[in-house]
Amino acid sequence: MTACAIEPTAADADDPDPAAGCVITADGAYAARLARSGDSWFPERWTLDGPEPYAVPLPANQPEEPGTEVQPLADGRVLISRATDGRHVFSLLYPTGPGTGELLLGAVEGRPRLLPPAPGGDRAYALTVDARSSTLWLVAGSAFGPERVAQLPGRCSGGVWLDRTGRLLALDQESGGRTKTVVVDLARGGEVSPLLQIADGSDDRLLCADPDSGLLLISSDAPSPGRARLGWGVLGSTLPVRFPECLRVEGCAVTPFAIQPGQVLTPESCAVALRVDGPVGTWLGVWRPADRLVRHLPAPLGWLVGAGLWTEGGALRLPYATEDTPCGVAEWAKPWEETEQPTESGAPSASPQTASGDASAGSGDAPGEPPEPDPPAPSAPRPVPLQQAPLGRLVTK
Repeated sequence: MTACAIEPTAADADDPDPAAGCVITADGAYAARLARSGDSWFPERWTLDGPEPYAVPLPANQPEEPGTEVQPLADGRVLISRATDGRHVFSLLYPTGPGTGELLLGAVEGRPRLLPPAPGGDRAYALTVDARSSTLWLVAGSAFGPERVAQLPGRCSGGVWLDRTGRLLALDQESGGRTKTVVVDLARGGEVSPLLQIADGSDDRLLCADPDSGLLLISSDAPSPGRARLGWGVLGSTLPVRFPECLRVEGCAVTPFAIQPGQVLTPESCAVALRVDGPVGTWLGVWRPADRLVRHLPAPLGWLVGAGLWTEGGALRLPYATEDTPCGVAEWAKPWEETEQPTESGAPSASPQTASGDASAGSGDAPGEPPEPDPPAPSAPRPVPLQQAPLGRLVTK
C-alpha cells in the first residue's frame, strides 16, 4: 500500500470533525476512525480484507475527545493517543466479548502526532516538535513503552515510508527558513540524510511514495516561487522532477492520497488517487504519469475523506459511512478507463462500479444503486502535455 503523509488541509482546519476520515494499515486489512453516537465519540475498527467490510466499536469507559488520534495495527488492535495534563497517553484497544480491552503503553510529553502506519503493522511512530528540534518516538512495538528513536534539528512534518520493511522514513525538515525532505534510517540509529532538494531556495516536500515502482509525489514551489505545485519523480532516478500542468486545478487544493502498488519498475503506469478540495466541495481525481491528464470523478456519498487504497489490479477502494450503510467500501475498477461525460455544469457523471458494506451498495432510491456524487469539479478535464522542469534532481543515497 502507498505511504502518504498525513497533513491537515484548510478544510480540515475549519471543520475538525474527526469522522471525516480514517487510517488504514499498510497492508489494507484494517482501518480505524472515531465514530459518533449522539454527542459522544468512540474508536471504531473496520475489517477490510474479508468478503464484506464490517465495523467493531471499541468504546472505553468514557467518551473520547473530538480529534483524538487512532491507528490500527496489523493484529487488529487499535492504538489511541489521548491528551492528558500536557502529555499524551498511548493505549491499545481490542474487543473482548461485549466490552473493550485496553493495554496501557505509556505517555509522551508535549503534543505528539501519529505518523502514517508503518509497513508490517506491528509498530507505530509519533513525532513531537518544539521551536528548534523534532523527536521521533516509537509508541507501539517497544518492550518498555514509548521509546525515543531520533532527535532531529528543525521542525519536522509529513511522514512517508520509502520501503516495505519499515526502515526508511521520509520527513519534511524545516531549517533556515526552507523545507527539504530528509530520510531517517531507523536501522542505523536514526541517521539522517537528504532526499529531496530541487532548488536551493525552494520548499520541497514529499507527499506520497510507492516502494514497488519508486514513484514519488512531491510538492514544491521551485517552478513558481511562493506557490507550491504538485510534481512527480522516481526514487533513484537521474531525471529531473516533473510538474505536469494537468495537476493544477484552478482555485482548488489537489492532494494525492494513494498510489497503485505492484507496478515494479513502471512508475509511469501507476495510478494515483487525488483528493480535490474546491469552493463547491470535494471530489476525486485519478491520474497516471503516462496519461498526462486527470480524470475527475464524484466521491461516494459518505466518503471518509482522504482515505482509500489501490489494489495491484487497479481497483480503487474508498471507505464510506452513511446512515443506511455505516461501514461500506465503494470500488472503482480501473477508473482511469472511465469515459465520464461532463454535465452542463461540468460535473463528472461516472460513479463507482461496485460497493459493499453492512447494507446494500450505495445510497440511491433502489438497492444497489451507486451513491450520488459530491459537488463536481468546476470544468471537464483536458489532456495537457507533461512538462519537464529542469529544476534540480532527487538527491538519493
